[in-house]
Amino acid sequence: MEDKTKKRILIQMTVIITLVSVIFLTILELSKNTILGWVLAIIAIVAFAFLRIRIINDKKFYVRALSWICLLALFAIIYLVSQPPVRYAPAVAGKNGGVTDVIHIPQGDLTGLFTEDGAVEVYAGIPYAEPPVGDLRWKEPVKASGWEGVLAADTFQAMSMQDPGSELYASIIHIAGYHDYKISLFDNYTSPISEDSLYLNVWKPQGDVSGLPVIVYIHGGSLEKGRTWYEDYSGEGVAREGVVFVSMAYRLGIFGFYADPELAAESSNGTTGNYGLLDQIMALEWVRDNIAYFGGDPNNVTLTGESAGSACVTALCTSPLAKGLFRRVVCESSTVTAPEPAHSFRLLDDAFKEAESTKERLGVKSIEEMRSLPAKKIVYEKNYHHHLTIDGYALTETPYESYAKGIHNEEAQLQGFNQGEAVPFVMFAPANKNNYLKKIREIYGEPYASQIAELLPASTNKEAHDNWERLATVYLFTYGHYCLERQAIANDIPSYVYYFTKENGMLGPWHGGELLYLYGNIPETTKLFNDSDRELEGIMVRYLINFVKYGDPNGNGLPEWHAADGSFTVLEFGSTVYEHTAPNLAIYEILDDFYDWKD
Repeated sequence: MEDKTKKRILIQMTVIITLVSVIFLTILELSKNTILGWVLAIIAIVAFAFLRIRIINDKKFYVRALSWICLLALFAIIYLVSQPPVRYAPAVAGKNGGVTDVIHIPQGDLTGLFTEDGAVEVYAGIPYAEPPVGDLRWKEPVKASGWEGVLAADTFQAMSMQDPGSELYASIIHIAGYHDYKISLFDNYTSPISEDSLYLNVWKPQGDVSGLPVIVYIHGGSLEKGRTWYEDYSGEGVAREGVVFVSMAYRLGIFGFYADPELAAESSNGTTGNYGLLDQIMALEWVRDNIAYFGGDPNNVTLTGESAGSACVTALCTSPLAKGLFRRVVCESSTVTAPEPAHSFRLLDDAFKEAESTKERLGVKSIEEMRSLPAKKIVYEKNYHHHLTIDGYALTETPYESYAKGIHNEEAQLQGFNQGEAVPFVMFAPANKNNYLKKIREIYGEPYASQIAELLPASTNKEAHDNWERLATVYLFTYGHYCLERQAIANDIPSYVYYFTKENGMLGPWHGGELLYLYGNIPETTKLFNDSDRELEGIMVRYLINFVKYGDPNGNGLPEWHAADGSFTVLEFGSTVYEHTAPNLAIYEILDDFYDWKD
């Protein structure tokens, strides 16, 4: 072989080996594989390059092909043997400020961790209910017992049982959606997932404090996924402002919302289907009984939540079991108070029918058999069981019916929604001018679909795309808030409605985009947010703190925010903060007719 030909082949082979190596090393990083994987991969790549270039290139085609097959097989083995370990996440990420003094509560003694600057104390993984495993699967939660010695509450406990998903997929989402992916040597692990998950976390200002307002936060995730710790809704931001913050895990998916006549029959309360909601109520009872030991005022609790967490908040607003456990609510981007909620809610008969199908799919005939199945086998039934229901115990009727009768638990509401709530949900099923009307008809039928299409016509693909994102946002999220606003007015509940529109380098005004601002958690060092974002964060946090303290978000130096009075205005959180007429009112009028709304 001529020298020029050999040189060309060498260059080509070097490029191919480099490209394949970069792809594999990228996969290892995005999948959070351990350092061992990197070491083995580099050794394999160097050895392959040497053998291929020095020896194998002159061999027959099948030998060269076999060498690539061997390398790919070796990559697969390396990928499997270097999977990230399961590890509990620390209560304080990175460096912490040391261990707190011992706190004494009726369950026992415990310590937490200080943040690095010592300004906030974090107590993670405090049990509030017994593990709902074995015979306790699909039963009302049982109050947690105490412990011996001093509990080191320095790690977040397992996420509630859910589809573990893929670290690779999660990393891609953070790259493409959140734009906040960071290459790190300290995050090469995954968090545990377990049925044993009924723990809560407390953030408080450092030192001997008392009588502080309390926020109890319910995380979102479609009632089928999620966790109690996340940068967006960490309690650190508001704890720095003099608030005690609590987040709790609750049962999810089939473990939290499976309803079955057999379960109702065995329950002393005749309940089934709302186990996750009952978990939340027990966590609120724990807060009532224990939060004073952390400096919080049990008589000044604000219940907050986003997405499915907010759906739960609005359900708890009408639950007889939650009466007296909180005073105020913050509802972000979801409710279940419409005549027919768009998600997170179903009637008991529908839940029972799905239970029959579930048993058929699992090949069982009784609850006893279902309880004997491993959690990993039934967890994938989550898609069929992530809805609240009317169980006659936690919920005696629909929230819509309760509000109509004047039944509610909250004294004041702060609620609202984002401009582009549904963008990520319809991203892979967009509308165009040819299917636009069909998509609307699939939800509303006629004549409502034609009325909506006349109100929002689409003669181009862009118009169809934009209008469909807007209509999906209305259907899934904002119409429920319009219902809640009117229910508040009818019941003389002060209700302050926001509309989040701020663009930034991360999610912008998509679903969940307001969280970092409202809870004061925009990172100190980031290029995704600028000074205008930090200014808005400061404004939103001040509104929130005022609301949890006094039931009114207004205060010195803040633009005036009027409580709902029937004029249907919103306070926009965007490049500027100002009040104006709420969007989508004309669409809501059509939906009122469709859902048979009655004032």
